[in-house]
Amino acid sequence: MWAGGMPGGVPGLLFLVLLVSGAGGHVAVGQTMHYSKRPDAKNGEKLYKNGCIACHGSDGAGAAMTSTQFDRPDTFPDFTRCDQTTPEANLIWRDVIQHGGRARGFSTIMPAFGDLLTSDQVNDLVGYLRTFCTNSHWPRGELNLPRAIVTEKAFPEDELVISTELNASGAPGFTTDVIHEQSFGVHTQIEVDVPVNVQDQDHRYTSGPGDITLGVKREMFSSLKTGSILALQGGLLVPTGDSRRGFGSGSTTFEPFAAFDQLFKENTFLQFQMGADLPFAPDAAPNYARKSIFWRGAAGQAIAGDHMLGRLFSPMVEVLGSRTFAPGEGNDWDVLPEMQVTVSKRQHVRAAVGVRTPFANTAGRGPSVMFYMLWDWADGKLWEGWR
Repeated sequence: MWAGGMPGGVPGLLFLVLLVSGAGGHVAVGQTMHYSKRPDAKNGEKLYKNGCIACHGSDGAGAAMTSTQFDRPDTFPDFTRCDQTTPEANLIWRDVIQHGGRARGFSTIMPAFGDLLTSDQVNDLVGYLRTFCTNSHWPRGELNLPRAIVTEKAFPEDELVISTELNASGAPGFTTDVIHEQSFGVHTQIEVDVPVNVQDQDHRYTSGPGDITLGVKREMFSSLKTGSILALQGGLLVPTGDSRRGFGSGSTTFEPFAAFDQLFKENTFLQFQMGADLPFAPDAAPNYARKSIFWRGAAGQAIAGDHMLGRLFSPMVEVLGSRTFAPGEGNDWDVLPEMQVTVSKRQHVRAAVGVRTPFANTAGRGPSVMFYMLWDWADGKLWEGWR
């Protein structure tokens, strides 16, 4: 066992193996697209000027409205805007170039060039398009890994997530979290998490809000070359829930954590999160507010047809651990196998489902079914991009 009650035994060894694997990948293995040859941005510039410039302009911000023969849609790209372009992975651009705007639920005014350009030429063109964003500090979209149900990722996001945990045994009930995440600037994200509880207590249903979380995440390091990204977050849990009904801690709580993600060449990925819950006034609600630490890890594989351009399936498994600092408390360990799938054609709406099962310190803890719906609102309106 680690000093201070950190994870030990077989679960602790499993966590250490995952952590060492992630650290080794950070040093040795990175994620980029697979190329038969490295993209040639100079050749991409020639291709752009021979065709794309007519609509997208010489500077990538769009040709003059007077020189185009179509009404410009809201989704028309400005390649000079790093906040629009860097969150998108190269594969998305490749899909639109090869199969046209319709491939991702965008306007059909973007034609398909798959029959006119070779695979290498498409890669060259994408390489040139990347040069329009001149700020290299933005984290790249390839590092925006599929979202695990519990383990938070490091990438600054623009998402709305509705996540539900449903009791699979014991008294019926569920908790739904409405989570809003919004990026600011190059490295920062704010998060608001509003939980709503519905529980059968003594054969009588009761409901109410839980403790609302206000958080700020800061990306500290990212590298497309190594496939790594690290972020720190500080959250404040406001005691808006009724602790007498088990809907809150009864104390304002500070929740710091670190998140590290690692992407590998074959679209395998690892995610790690470690943090603590530190109540400001634990004596005010001695039955609920306790200092605790948590550690979480997720391993997954992204799978899609058409050379990773089709619908994305991401099977994952999470190992979740925590320890409350109170007499007689041990380490809680859970395993959570799950599947995420893209729902919309644009892949900006996704769903995931999994079953969380305790396997250590299980007294009073039963399995639960967990699922979420995710809307990446920066990629378009909820009702757009479906066909």
